[in-house]
Amino acid sequence: MTLPRDRSRADTPGRTHEQDRTPAHAAAGPRGTGAPSRHAGHGEARGADGAAHRGTEADDGGGAHRGGGQSAGEGPRPGGTVPEAPGVVRADVDPAAPSDRLIARGEAHVWWWRCPERVDPADLALLGTDEFRRALGMLAERDAAEFVRTRAGARRALGELLDITPATVRLGHRRCPGCGADDHGPPLLVRPELPLAISLSRTAGWGVFVVGAGLAIGVDAEALRPVRETLFAGSVLTASERRHLDAMAPGPARHAAFHRVWTRKEAVVKAVGVGLVGTELDQLETHPDRDGPLRVTHHGVGRPTEWTVEDLRLSDHLAVALARAAGPAARGPVHLHPPTGP
Repeated sequence: MTLPRDRSRADTPGRTHEQDRTPAHAAAGPRGTGAPSRHAGHGEARGADGAAHRGTEADDGGGAHRGGGQSAGEGPRPGGTVPEAPGVVRADVDPAAPSDRLIARGEAHVWWWRCPERVDPADLALLGTDEFRRALGMLAERDAAEFVRTRAGARRALGELLDITPATVRLGHRRCPGCGADDHGPPLLVRPELPLAISLSRTAGWGVFVVGAGLAIGVDAEALRPVRETLFAGSVLTASERRHLDAMAPGPARHAAFHRVWTRKEAVVKAVGVGLVGTELDQLETHPDRDGPLRVTHHGVGRPTEWTVEDLRLSDHLAVALARAAGPAARGPVHLHPPTGP
């Protein structure tokens, strides 16, 4: 996800990647960077210093479990945001059956993968028209490859989970809960039409996708790397978060602690759906002294909302946080699906 100030690589439905000219790489595959959106946080995104980034009482959620799926609002915007994907759902498969089990257990499922440096045509073939255009508008092929792989990876993950063909999956977005606009908003599973929440994140060559029970879910990932000192004194931290970080000695552990704070914040604002600008980040307390799962309160649009946030150990190179609505609907286990490819 995008860390404060430098959100130049943020990739959210609130931004446009359309360019006045066709990128030179268009024939071979899309590329991309772009400017920040005032609605950053709706989709998959990147990190606080030009990098790509990523609670709830202990009784509010199950711990994460590792291994191939083993235990470890509104409709799409009017006018057909996402075109029909090719293919049909197999007649002998009812995707609602695994969905019903997931919802009944209050589960979440998490997939992650490394992204290629160049666009894979097999990934591109799974995207919808709007996604294809967004990819074409990106200037750096590595960014486009991350976007395309993450969107294609989400379809493959849903195909695995629901036992359907990935090409039949359609992704769109909800109307923005902050400003009410229908041209951007939190990601939405359009087809199959199931009451599942989804979220995506990508950072420095990694992609992460989650699907879960409940009305909303948020995931944020950040590649672990040094953080500018100015961010430790910036306006994105609460007073207690700043005290916690100030008490730590300079070095990798302090940088990792900042990434943990940041990804927890981003996961929550993505679950809420209003993005970074719709949140007073210095009022969003993430309790960095607690391991979690823990309760985080978001004060924004309408009444305050409560979220169960937990850190996910997906790689030694990443900080990742998951936010689910606090309560019984989404308090089941988190299932981790590690990468299976090279």
